[in-house]
Order: sequence, then structure tokens, then C-alpha cells
Amino acid sequence: MTAERRRIRLLGMTRIRTIADAGEDRAVRRYTIGGHRFDAGAIARGLHVVATPIGNLGDITLRALATLAGVDLIACEDTRVTRRLLDRYDIATPLTPYHDHNAEAARPKLLRRLAAGAAIALVSDAGTPLVSDPGFKLVRAARDAGHPVFAVPGASATLAALAVAGLPSDQFLFAGFLPPKQAARRARIAELAGIPATLIVFETGPRIGAALADLAAGLGPRQAALCRELTKLHEEVRRGDLASLAQSFADAAQAAETRGEMVIVIAPPTAPAPARPDDADELLRQALARASLKDAVGEVALATGLPRRHVYQRALALAIKQDRGNDGGTTD
Repeated sequence: MTAERRRIRLLGMTRIRTIADAGEDRAVRRYTIGGHRFDAGAIARGLHVVATPIGNLGDITLRALATLAGVDLIACEDTRVTRRLLDRYDIATPLTPYHDHNAEAARPKLLRRLAAGAAIALVSDAGTPLVSDPGFKLVRAARDAGHPVFAVPGASATLAALAVAGLPSDQFLFAGFLPPKQAARRARIAELAGIPATLIVFETGPRIGAALADLAAGLGPRQAALCRELTKLHEEVRRGDLASLAQSFADAAQAAETRGEMVIVIAPPTAPAPARPDDADELLRQALARASLKDAVGEVALATGLPRRHVYQRALALAIKQDRGNDGGTTD
């Protein structure tokens, strides 16, 4: 056999394997529910932002299953976590990691796949992507490059906690994780104090006691709900004022459980009494001691309901008075 004929034969064999592999890949684009196999159907090219269960794997939607089975690639935080979900439904789609530590390097590769016409799903370990993860940067980059982006909604720890908390839900603010250091955490809580909405924050088990204590000190006796392990076997919802919830973690006799994922839902502030100028001055002094002029003005205006221009003028007057005091009270 001549070298040319050998080359042609090898090319032919390679083409046959490629076609066979493509057929096999098409065959596995299915998912299983209760022993019944379903075809994923055609999935549009582009980026699909897919919500996954926050604990109970039965909370996946039918559309999410079809999307995960039908796309060419799934970008996920932890391949081990997402693999457990896919194994439950016999989905064989390839996985690639996309998380805080590799996002800058992984994002261009995903964009190149999208440019080549691929359908890619973006998932987080649990819940809806882009909530407390770097997914928004991929969505923004995909949009900027002209690629279609689709939302496949589903489970969300934020909304699940709000639903069971029994607190006002007409207005709410998701504030993410509080800072781990106490000084920064207390400053953040002060920023949130005057917001006229139910607050929702995430917290870890090791920091839950300290966080609740700081929330009680910074927000006062507001009602709250601590939601732990939502939709999972050991789901727990504790309700009470912030001080009593904080005490339940400070008191060893009550032995509050700190393992698992936690969401704190906090009632909005009650309507404050009209602020007096002297009250605003005192709040400004406190705020200026730990924040910039701009941030202090915004914080006090929000807390008191006074016009921002008025608060700014008071802040300037206080700053001038303080400077003169530091100079010994003399002028040139």
C-alpha cells in the first residue's frame, strides 16, 4: 500500500469514527425521570442560565432537565456537585468548571465555544446562578459579544426563605453575605438599617452567632427568621426577634445547630419619628467618624428621611467646626 493510499484510508477511518461519535453524542442527549427516558429536543445555541435545586434534587424543572441534557457543555462551580444532579437524571453532558478562582481564564474559552455555535448551560452549585457568584461577568461578556442568553428559572434560596419567613414581602433587598470582619460587618449593617424593606442575607455556620449579635445591636428588636438547610432533610426555620435568635447561638444550653446553609430574613424598620436637626447632627458625627463625607451624608439622609442637601450642609458645618476646634479655635 502506497503512502498516499494509506493516508486516504486513515482519513476515511477518522471520518467514520467522527460520525459514529456524533451519533453516540446525539443519542445520549436524553434524561430519565422515574425510569422513563425523554429526548432533550433541540436546544438553541447560546448561553442558558439554569437554576438548579438548593437541596432537594426533585426541585429541578422539566425545562432545566431538557436544557442540561441538550446543551453541548455545562459550566458549573464544582463538577462533583453538578455531577450528582446529572447522575440522578442520567444526563451525560460534559462539565467544565467556572468559578471565582478560574473565571478570568475560563471565560474566553467559553466565549469561543459560543462563537462557534455551541449551546452552553451555566449553573451554580445550588439555586439560581448570578446570585453571589461570578456568573454575571459571563452573561455580560456573552451579551456584549452578541450571543443569545436565556434564563431557565427555578429554585432560589432567597425566595424560598422569604416564602416561609412570614415577614412582609412586598419590598425586599437581598444583601448577600455580610463581611466576615466585625468592623466591616457593623458598618454594612448600619448602611442597611434605614432601608424600608425586608432584608435577606446569607451567612455561614461558623459566623452565624456573631452576625446575629451585630444585627441585633445595629437594627434593634426587629422580627426575623433564620432559615437553615431549606428543602433538605434537616430543614429548620427559627423565628423571633434578632436578640433572641442571637441568644440561641450564644447559649450553649439551647445548642442551636450551626451546620448547613443559612438565610436570615429580617423585617423592615418601623416608621421612625420625624428627625430633629440635633438628631441628624449626632448621627452625622458618628457617621463621619468612620466614613467619608459622601457616605456619611447618604447614610444619615436615608436613616432620617431629611433632604440630602440639608444633611450635606449640616455635615459641612460640622466639618468646619471640627477643623476650627483642632486649630485651637483661632482664625487668621
